[in-house]
Amino acid sequence: MSQRRRTRRAVDGVLLLDKPSGLSSNQALQQARRLYDAAKAGHTGTLDPLASGLLPLTFGEATKFSQQLLDADKRYLARVQLGITTDTGDSEGEMLQRRPVVVDRAAIESALSRFCGDIEQIPPMYSALKHQGRPLYALAREGVQVERPPRRVTIHQLVLASFDLPYLDLDVTCSKGTYIRTLAEDIGELLGCGAHLAALRRTAIGPLTVDRAVSLARLESADVAQRDALLAGMDSLVGTLPEIRLDFVEAAAVCHGGSLARDLPPGGLFRLTAPDGFIGLGRSDDAGRLWPKRLVTRHVEQASGLKD
Repeated sequence: MSQRRRTRRAVDGVLLLDKPSGLSSNQALQQARRLYDAAKAGHTGTLDPLASGLLPLTFGEATKFSQQLLDADKRYLARVQLGITTDTGDSEGEMLQRRPVVVDRAAIESALSRFCGDIEQIPPMYSALKHQGRPLYALAREGVQVERPPRRVTIHQLVLASFDLPYLDLDVTCSKGTYIRTLAEDIGELLGCGAHLAALRRTAIGPLTVDRAVSLARLESADVAQRDALLAGMDSLVGTLPEIRLDFVEAAAVCHGGSLARDLPPGGLFRLTAPDGFIGLGRSDDAGRLWPKRLVTRHVEQASGLKD
């Protein structure tokens, strides 16, 4: 006789997790999901196991809005070790070469200035990018190298926070798709001594910062009510979008799939708020009308009379 599958909780919200080093993003997600007993969960872009720091996790309806953070700028504190290169570009790899480190602050800061703005990076072999359906890291583990076309990324800020040779501590703000390991390696090559990424901590994604994040240990020690109180609203994922406030009649029209006459710039994306809270995202067409793009199911059901 088959056992009926247990129903998990319907949890909606965003957990700002301070992921520890040594755990993959999926391992951290599954631990948090177990603690919340959540029916649906996801994350907003991975952190390597080596890295610690901000990992926003989405539960339930919040997963609909995670794309906004996937596209957002990121900020990191990166420790770079000069003089040693590794096969993975970070401290988890095998050493390839050791070279003397003969640099001063002026040389370091001059090198860093060369990487500010729009640059091109060749993605590392040890990455999740795919070649003919296979992750590059799987090919790399087999000793296979494939050509990777360069990708254009933007380094908005690259500051030498401190240095104690052979280590540099860098404060980096960058666009999505930036590989900090590759940045560390490229800085080392420009300085003539090679380098690898020794440690990495993500401190911000878009408007979200790690000082608001909680640890897995804190979640473990909390009860259900305390854990739920740690969740941010799903609108925290879209806080940088311009807000449009709707009254109940307008919100009902949008939740029924209708449009509203507005003098909006064409092609815009907006955060929609009704008197009873966040209802989702709207978009503007070429005529400046507002249309629904992605809505919270509860509000759609209420507008359709399916729920009280």
